[in-house]
Amino acid sequence: MTKPQLILIPGLLNDAALWRDQIRPLSRTCRPVVADITRGNTLARLAQDVLAIADDEFALAGFSLGGVVAQEIMRIAPDRVTHLALLDTTMLPDAASRAQDRQRLIAMAGNPGKFHGFGDKLLDTYLAPANRHNADMAARVRGMTERLGPEVFIRQSLIDRPDGRPSLHDIYCPTLVLCGESDVVTPPDLHRDMAVDIPDSRLVIVPSSGHLTPIEQPEAVTEALSHLLMRERFVALHGNKDQMALNYW
Repeated sequence: MTKPQLILIPGLLNDAALWRDQIRPLSRTCRPVVADITRGNTLARLAQDVLAIADDEFALAGFSLGGVVAQEIMRIAPDRVTHLALLDTTMLPDAASRAQDRQRLIAMAGNPGKFHGFGDKLLDTYLAPANRHNADMAARVRGMTERLGPEVFIRQSLIDRPDGRPSLHDIYCPTLVLCGESDVVTPPDLHRDMAVDIPDSRLVIVPSSGHLTPIEQPEAVTEALSHLLMRERFVALHGNKDQMALNYW
């Protein structure tokens, strides 16, 4: 029997190394595939890039910007997604201050010799206090930023982030909403609100982690994803969400 597919979507300036610690243990029960969201310049294009590598039905996990892409996939192809995980992400559009921060970083990245990926100050906002002096974590993050470079950073930073709140109520597959306890980029309260609006969701707040949960607390993320994939799937009959049928994945 063919194992079900799990597509893992990285975040901004992340590649497959983000999910390094999850891929091997998850491969015992599913086929993890890491998506590439580095080439498109619109959210719709990024979603189509992911769907291009997807089976007819698949599970989906998105981290940070990858979670925004995952929400777009749920808007355009909800019936294909059996299980959904939204990690350290948001359903909100950029606030004015956040948009200004992005423009400042984009301007810096566009200057030759000025792009250094995640400097110490920026990296400190992404990691929990206990992890801010972890050299291995810092090297892993900087390795991804160096591989992808300023062009990808600029392209991904310019992606419009819409208000996803109205569509959360239409997510009917089993859903994991997870974030780090010390995530200041996309805080826990944001994820609590998200979980309230998704009908079949489970909220997990990961202790001793900031924004980068797959790196900071890999075992907790793997366990949460494994638990998600074991959950029963309810599907709508003939497009009628008032009639729900039990289906096992």
